[in-house]
Amino acid sequence: MKTIGVRMYGKDDLRLEEFELPEIKEDEILVKIISDSVCMSTYKAVDQGVKHKRVPPDVAEKPVIIGHEFAGEIVKVGDKWKDQFKEGAKFAQQPALNYKGSPYSPGYSYRYFGGNATYGIVPQEVMELGCLLNYEGEGFYPVSLAEPMSCVIGGFHANYHTKSGSYEHVMGIVEGGKMAILGGAGPMGLGAIDYAIHCDRKPGLLVVTDVDDQRLKRAESIITPEEARKNGVELKYVNTKSMEDPEAYLLSLTENKGYDDVYVYAPVETLVVQGDKILGHDGCLNFFAGPTDKGFSAKVNYYNVHYAATKIIGSTGGNTDDLVEALEMMSKGLINPAVMITHIGGMDSVIDTVLGLPNIPGGKKLIYNTINMELTAIEDFEEKGKNDELFRALDEITKRNNGLWSLEAEEYLLAHGAKI
Repeated sequence: MKTIGVRMYGKDDLRLEEFELPEIKEDEILVKIISDSVCMSTYKAVDQGVKHKRVPPDVAEKPVIIGHEFAGEIVKVGDKWKDQFKEGAKFAQQPALNYKGSPYSPGYSYRYFGGNATYGIVPQEVMELGCLLNYEGEGFYPVSLAEPMSCVIGGFHANYHTKSGSYEHVMGIVEGGKMAILGGAGPMGLGAIDYAIHCDRKPGLLVVTDVDDQRLKRAESIITPEEARKNGVELKYVNTKSMEDPEAYLLSLTENKGYDDVYVYAPVETLVVQGDKILGHDGCLNFFAGPTDKGFSAKVNYYNVHYAATKIIGSTGGNTDDLVEALEMMSKGLINPAVMITHIGGMDSVIDTVLGLPNIPGGKKLIYNTINMELTAIEDFEEKGKNDELFRALDEITKRNNGLWSLEAEEYLLAHGAKI
């Protein structure tokens, strides 16, 4: 059968085209892909081409489908998997396979399996590893945001602390402790705030910093201190841009005891230094943001590493358990991944979106593969709606949902958007 998708042929070489899919084997599954959330990791892969560890060296001859944060429906199941998966069911997938030590992953490495296509073939190793998951919740966009949410969750699980007189590492954040998310008003930061106040192991104090008033105001309007307080968390948003001594102010919020868990959500040297300075005894700093500069570095206070038992770690993603946790929390309405989304687009906007991603402001860009639509910020729906009925309706729907994307908006777009 034929599919329409965006394939990578090499560095900065993306092509939207129709191509043939082979018949599935008895150990494969055919899926229809509805939505995909564009990740900065996709931009990095396209920017590096074959220099990227997940891009095959023969990609020019055997192009790969891009996109790895996707959701859809199962169309046809090979005989091997008929007891586990049913046609018509929704699916989620964990792209970090690590199959037999290989870095290859959907969205980077497979000819017939990636997020920016109308149909794809799930290879047997995905099911073998337990990385194809049934999803029984509503909608598709929550699943497309489950992978980035699993990265957030993985970061919370990756932090660790110690017990005095013991060599045992206690995994996870300090329950009821003091947490700071630096550079935290972006899309991933919003996901982290949402998770922090709704998970089963919450901090007592959560301080979120940024240097942009508009981002902070949006964050505070979406995830309010009142909502956090209802869940037992004291939430404070802080703009550190004009502060003469931001570290002193942030420490003052802890009565100068310092923070148990600090997350750096932007690859900025000053933030890493700041995060290190505000750690308390046995505090753990998690450098969550991924830099593109292989020489990126920052000063660390090794006096505190030695005498105050501070720890510096990094986390780059979540595992399948983290993905399952994200899906379960979404299906129960405990977290809302729509807080990450600022732009909506169709298949025809994928190439420009990926190539221009670092220069497009806002949060996550959500793509619907079955429609054509220029990538559009949700905040621009109102203006476009003056001359376009589709955007007028979407504007009304999002405004009813506190300016956020929603199941209602998704259903309307899929029913009324221009089909590819």
